[in-house]
Amino acid sequence: MLLTGKQKLERLRDGRTVYIGSEKVNDVTSHPAFRGGAQTIAELYDMKADPARHEQLSFEEDGERYSMYWLRCRNRDDLSKRMHAVKAIAEFTYGLIGRSPDHVAGLVTGMATRHSVLNDLHAGFGDNLLNYYEYARKNDLYLCFAVVPPTGLRSAELFPGQEREDPSLQVVDEDENGVTISGMKMLATGAVYSDEIWVGNLTPIDDKFNRESITCALPVNTPGVTLWSREPYARGVRHEEDYPLSWRFDESDCVLVCDRVKVPWERVFLHNNGAWSRRIYTETASNCYANHQSNVRFWAKMGLIAGLASRITQANGVAKIPGVRELLGRVAALEANIGGMVCGQIEAWEAWPEGFATPNRRFMYAALNWCQENHTEIIDILRTLLGGIPLQMPASVDVIQDPALKSRFEKWWSTPSIEALDRLKLYKLAWDLTGTEFAGRHMLYEKFYAGNSIVVRNQNDREAPWDKFHGIVDGLLAHSAKK
Repeated sequence: MLLTGKQKLERLRDGRTVYIGSEKVNDVTSHPAFRGGAQTIAELYDMKADPARHEQLSFEEDGERYSMYWLRCRNRDDLSKRMHAVKAIAEFTYGLIGRSPDHVAGLVTGMATRHSVLNDLHAGFGDNLLNYYEYARKNDLYLCFAVVPPTGLRSAELFPGQEREDPSLQVVDEDENGVTISGMKMLATGAVYSDEIWVGNLTPIDDKFNRESITCALPVNTPGVTLWSREPYARGVRHEEDYPLSWRFDESDCVLVCDRVKVPWERVFLHNNGAWSRRIYTETASNCYANHQSNVRFWAKMGLIAGLASRITQANGVAKIPGVRELLGRVAALEANIGGMVCGQIEAWEAWPEGFATPNRRFMYAALNWCQENHTEIIDILRTLLGGIPLQMPASVDVIQDPALKSRFEKWWSTPSIEALDRLKLYKLAWDLTGTEFAGRHMLYEKFYAGNSIVVRNQNDREAPWDKFHGIVDGLLAHSAKK
């Protein structure tokens, strides 16, 4: 089943509970804070469902058609098809929606290539996962996840003697029908537009916190589930042209709050096993599928940044200055860097798990590290090329609604290379990528979307072929010893 945009919008009116501060949002498709993002997601679903793009964005299996990101790859060709579909989705959102529908779908799909790991831990839980994978792809679900405990809130550990209720999401009861969970989980990015939330742990958990190891899936409108949103960046925007990215691509970030939420056993995939609550993602292709998508998304974002950098220099009239060309060349090289790293993951693919194919895990983690290390500097190059010109633009595009102001604006704000209105739109776009709250959120997001940089480097350490590297050194030393 391939959902249309209209059908997706109908799903968003399903009774989910979202709070912006004390304000309860009854309909995310019409609320000023979320309607632009909801429309973007609907358009994405329409693109995906377009029969003319079926071969690119979907696949057929047993007479059913599914979105391509649900494909469990079995060879290099499958991996290539999946990567190009993910790239098309990323380009549609200019790489600005990190938790688009293909991200957590990748996490579930990768786990479904080796669901036996879950069965080995608890009989039947792997079957639950495989059944959920089938259900999610058949219904073209948009999944998000909440997989990090609330930071710094275990006051009893940090400040002995200050007893309080532990707010971390955990199992508080269980019976023959399922488990009951309560508490908070971070960070449900995209949840206001999603159908279901995957609850789990991408950070290590000590066995003494086994109750927090619960890994399950629940519909966003499940009784007892509320989403506490950060400030939506589009809420006060009057005109799309003033904040074009905030208007369309603010995917939102929410804290998931559960108040005695009932989860049936068939939606539980791991329970009471802190040691494995994180390992299930790396012992299956889950983490690799999901983060390969993140690499592809960054590649698409680099295309936007490169194009914008060049357009800015043209508008500024400095495009032919050698020093400027050098900076543009560097941006172009960086875009090619991440493109090569993404394609290299496909060329050096792994025949793993048994019977399936996975992008090269070592190359994938290396690309994650590259993105984290370089994004801030890349945006700073764009900011350097901009200079202070965004601050010289009128506060709003509504200046053209006043005939007298419009005449002055068009005469004095135009340049020989660009008309005033086009110049305004260009710099508003650039400012929304470099200077607004939306831009600040992306600076933070690119540093931490795959975990703290220490975590990502530890993953690179884990995947490194140290025995091979040691062998190179030992071989050289052995050669010298023979002389």
